[in-house]
Amino acid sequence: MKILPVEKIREADAYTIKNEPVSSVDLMERAAGKIFKWMKKRIKKDRNIYVFSGPGNNGGDGLVVARKLSKSNYNVKVYIVKFSDKTSDDFKINLERLKKETQVTVEEISNENNIFPDINAGDIILDAIFGSGLTRAVKGIAGEVIDKINASSAVKIAVDTPSGLFADKPSLIDGNHIVHADYTLSFQFPKLAFFMPENDRFTGDWHILDIGLHPDYINSVQTENFFTLKEDVKPILKKRPKFSHKGTYGHALLIAGSYGKMGAAVLAAHGCLRSGAGLLHVHLPKSGYTIMQTALPEAMISLDRYENYFSQIPDLSQYNAIGIGPGLGKEHQSQMALKILIQEFKNPVVFDADALNILSENPTWLQFLPPGSILTPHPKEFERLAGKWGNGFERLEMQRNFSKKYNVYVVLKGAYTSVCTPDGKCYFNSTGNPGMATAGSGDVLTGIITGLLAQRYSPGQAAVLGVFLHGLAGDFAADKKGFEAMIAGDMVNNLGKAFKKLY
Repeated sequence: MKILPVEKIREADAYTIKNEPVSSVDLMERAAGKIFKWMKKRIKKDRNIYVFSGPGNNGGDGLVVARKLSKSNYNVKVYIVKFSDKTSDDFKINLERLKKETQVTVEEISNENNIFPDINAGDIILDAIFGSGLTRAVKGIAGEVIDKINASSAVKIAVDTPSGLFADKPSLIDGNHIVHADYTLSFQFPKLAFFMPENDRFTGDWHILDIGLHPDYINSVQTENFFTLKEDVKPILKKRPKFSHKGTYGHALLIAGSYGKMGAAVLAAHGCLRSGAGLLHVHLPKSGYTIMQTALPEAMISLDRYENYFSQIPDLSQYNAIGIGPGLGKEHQSQMALKILIQEFKNPVVFDADALNILSENPTWLQFLPPGSILTPHPKEFERLAGKWGNGFERLEMQRNFSKKYNVYVVLKGAYTSVCTPDGKCYFNSTGNPGMATAGSGDVLTGIITGLLAQRYSPGQAAVLGVFLHGLAGDFAADKKGFEAMIAGDMVNNLGKAFKKLY
């Protein structure tokens, strides 16, 4: 799914109006109808609903929803927040329809009439004050209303985007007022702001409502940001020929583990084999031999000369994919061996954990990474690699620029794990949950991506598909265990279910 900036969304609306064709007021009716249906499905009729509408098209959406709710016998009250004397044409039309077709009480909130209703905890607030086109920080009477909405204990539902939140740029500006929505119902496309950690408290649980914008425009419009859904990754998954054999699916090498951290190597190895790699060698310090052979007899072992840490690379000629880093440690010999690996292996490498920490301490090595390599940092590891940022938008641009500069794929782990590519595109993942914030989760992901690379998926395919499967396996695990009780091994155990979901 494409993530479009506000100007492209406006173009999509205009294209639909012209080429469907449909009038703008009828398109508003259709869009607001989706909000109404979503609310009707979830809200009982004994709840009081307070609609706060601005004078623009977002406010018009709110008026349509109010009319439809009233006609379905909901108790609705409308408050028009008059921060401007200007009103959109579609707002005017729908205000007249509301007054003509229903008995809904409509009141104005303005500087001269600064009223605010008594709203109880069991009530519902529909926020339709500002839309996604907002460009300036909210001030004045609108800001006062937003503050009162936030002070209420009622459930808050935002139309398209929470009022006060910018769609395409940072919103945390001194004096800005932003609705803290429990739910955000966004039309057709998610907004880039939804993927920024600092905005989670504003967007709440957000949903995308398909309002039928013209498919020709959606298919042709160019963007650099995407939201990865099942229908996006399903075509990537390769079918397995009946007469294939283990050699068909590649030979992977994982370099992982050190004394006290062999579990990271085990988890990565499990992830690699469960993702479909035909053969796997795990290069380990000597102290990891018995652990790996016992935990995963399907993996072959390559032993280091040292007992407790990685110090030498094996013969690389037999491997078509390498992952390095889980539980590795940062001994000097480990760093020198990693440097040799970078110099000698010409295919993409998956770098994780301590391999990333070593790179951050030796930044000149980044110029020599094999083209198309995949780096899988969590935010702190990425900060060590790229520097500090002030907000999620800055972090995204740093990630995108890092990918371009070093010709690598950067998988930045977390909610909506993002994959930035050397051509400047970024893919936000739709699967996963807070239960995956547990030790070893990233090690499993490293194994999965390495296993997909071994099967000759392109680096971009391996990164995007691997992240999706990892998150989906985590979702299945959460269904069984709950967020708190999940451990990394549960993700491994549910990888089969994740693959089957794509069949």
